[in-house]
Amino acid sequence: MKIISTDKAPAAIGPYSQAVISGNMLYTSGQIAINPETATVVEGGIEAQTEQIMKNLGEVLKAAGVDFTAAVKTTCFLADINDFAAFNEIYGKYFTGKPARSCVAVKDLPKGVLAEVEVIAEL
Repeated sequence: MKIISTDKAPAAIGPYSQAVISGNMLYTSGQIAINPETATVVEGGIEAQTEQIMKNLGEVLKAAGVDFTAAVKTTCFLADINDFAAFNEIYGKYFTGKPARSCVAVKDLPKGVLAEVEVIAEL
């Protein structure tokens, strides 16, 4: 197992890694809408937060030597299922290869964010 880390995405806020490689697969931890330069949650609603999540995921994928096209499965968590359409619009700009996906509404997310996304990708 190899740990992936980049300072271009938010540092882990607990005892975990941004991502790990096992065999020929990459497993990212969930990314939320934290700006890595300021370590603060991005303001501006679900659209702005989803854009930041995708930027963060893009940097983690890049650190592992892949991009969004390598994704085979994503898991998405929304604080409000009513944000599904707006989230999906932005998500679709990045995950153009249409990986398998689960998307669920949850009661709460870390730091009060509106969404979180994790990725499984093939190297």
